[in-house]
Amino acid sequence: MSIADHTDQYFNKTKRVIGQFGNKTVTYAVFMRRPVIFCPRIMFDWLNEIAALRGVTFNIEPCFAEGDWVGAGEPLVYITGSFFDLVDLETLYLQKLGAACVAAYNAYTMCSHLPGTSFLAMDARHCAGSEMADMMAYAASVGSRAARRDLGAVGFIGNANNATAHYFDIDKGLGTMPHALIGYAGSTVRAAEMFHESFPDDPLTVLVDYYGKEITDALAACDRFPDMADAGMLSVRLDTHGGRFIEGLDPATSYAVLERHMPRGIRQYRSEQELKWLVGTGVSAAAIYSMREKLDEAGYRKVKIVASSGFSPEKCRIMGNMKAPIDVVGTGSFLPEIWQETYATADIISYDGAPTVKVGREFLLRKSSGVA
Repeated sequence: MSIADHTDQYFNKTKRVIGQFGNKTVTYAVFMRRPVIFCPRIMFDWLNEIAALRGVTFNIEPCFAEGDWVGAGEPLVYITGSFFDLVDLETLYLQKLGAACVAAYNAYTMCSHLPGTSFLAMDARHCAGSEMADMMAYAASVGSRAARRDLGAVGFIGNANNATAHYFDIDKGLGTMPHALIGYAGSTVRAAEMFHESFPDDPLTVLVDYYGKEITDALAACDRFPDMADAGMLSVRLDTHGGRFIEGLDPATSYAVLERHMPRGIRQYRSEQELKWLVGTGVSAAAIYSMREKLDEAGYRKVKIVASSGFSPEKCRIMGNMKAPIDVVGTGSFLPEIWQETYATADIISYDGAPTVKVGREFLLRKSSGVA
């Protein structure tokens, strides 16, 4: 990749000016305008790779450890080196930091709201290419480990593809069947049979919303694989879209389900979106409780429930508050939603050791510089 072709042109022009009028040693301070989880490894690895190619050394001083919470405006890292060799790198190294830090923060938040639930990163198809997918998988793993460390959360146990599985300390991506396989097979149970015949040693997760018969097809799958159900090797996945209720529910029955399990909880919410996540269409708290009821009534208490479809940090908060019985969440919704919040910024704070920074950014100066 040509750095010059992918960096902002004013940095390229500045590099030419420095080459003509003389180099200096500079220190950059990198920061973000919102709280984040520090997620710097991809950026650091890239900077060190470029330094080696250029035959120079950059002194990279992180202000926090990977996975630490960082407040808005706090310096994340100081980078010191040749101005000539650093000036054209800013565009590219900032791209590798900001979005990852926000995604890690979101992953941490989601895990904290549902600490007893396992998460599966299913974000890759929502990413803008393999480089972003790599960055987002890394971010989910960092946020997850931080939640595990701080809160004892289960966190992210894996992701959906092989290329980034190593971030979660596994060899391959996880997952079973998409909706397409059920359409191909002609029935939910037949799709489960075909999958099990192809992968007989794998746990089986059956997607049950294709025909709009979530309860019927879930119980049929359990009846077809009773030994797997009894061994805890069978899961059913709810991915019902927001245009309809799951089988057996409507507004009245959804309220009734939550009244049976969390009678005080439903009365704490007021916004339209919160109520939809609780008792509305799609994968609601009521839908999850209803599925759990039906499985338990049929004697399939060890069958797990996998929930997907729009599990953002806020939806996870609602589900956690309602103690929804979710065993696994499949999600790509830790991806940053407001892209402006992912912008990382770098400012030079010293030239040849003399502290100086543009007016208004004095908070970036090192505390030991004596300038504030």
